[in-house]
Amino acid sequence: MAPLPGAELVQKPLQLYRYLLRCCRQLPTKGIQQHYKHALRQSFRVHSDEDNPERIQQIIKRAIEDADWIMNKVGAPPGSACELG
Repeated sequence: MAPLPGAELVQKPLQLYRYLLRCCRQLPTKGIQQHYKHALRQSFRVHSDEDNPERIQQIIKRAIEDADWIMNKVGAPPGSACELG
């Protein structure tokens, strides 16, 4: 399955964080949104000291794949996008 719109623009951790927060806004209920926002913040803190560029790119790629899976799993509204603005 293809990544969500805007995923190809994500190159840095802060861009990834903003992109994933936008994805959270597209989730169907406030409870689900809060759950994934909390998980996102925790993961960002855990990896904040990562300085290996290859590892950072691996994390970004995996996070985008996971976001795509979650958006499909929970049935985000049709036409919803997590585009970078």
